[in-house]
Amino acid sequence: MPFFYYNLIKMHGMKSIAAILFFLIIGHSNLQAQDKKAEPKIRQYFFVMLMRGPNRGQDSVTAAKLQEGHMSNMQKMYYDGKLKVAGPFGDDGNWRGIFIFDCATKEEVELLLKDDPAISAGRLSYEIHPWYTEPSGNFAPGKPTKK
Repeated sequence: MPFFYYNLIKMHGMKSIAAILFFLIIGHSNLQAQDKKAEPKIRQYFFVMLMRGPNRGQDSVTAAKLQEGHMSNMQKMYYDGKLKVAGPFGDDGNWRGIFIFDCATKEEVELLLKDDPAISAGRLSYEIHPWYTEPSGNFAPGKPTKK
């Protein structure tokens, strides 16, 4: 047995040394657990800014049908687990609303947007930006359960 350990046991007793080792091991594993919890679990999503499109001259009946199709499309994308957040702005500016998508690529987001009647009719246009957050709450991966 190395001299250091022999003197440590002689001075503090075997039970004290065992207790010290126990707390060192527990402390080390707690630090590792805290480090794992402290690591950010950031994931990429896609933020879409919906804006006034170049073609907003539809009559009120057509505009209402486009809006109905827009809402229906959002519901489908939500239950497919792709659309995590959606909503309009409360003013009458050029920014009309936002989407946040959980998709693997920007191209996938673009394909989903092209299916939106208000976008395909030119009533809305969009910009897509990568956006990052922790995948919890509304941003948990997967499909939501229907109520």
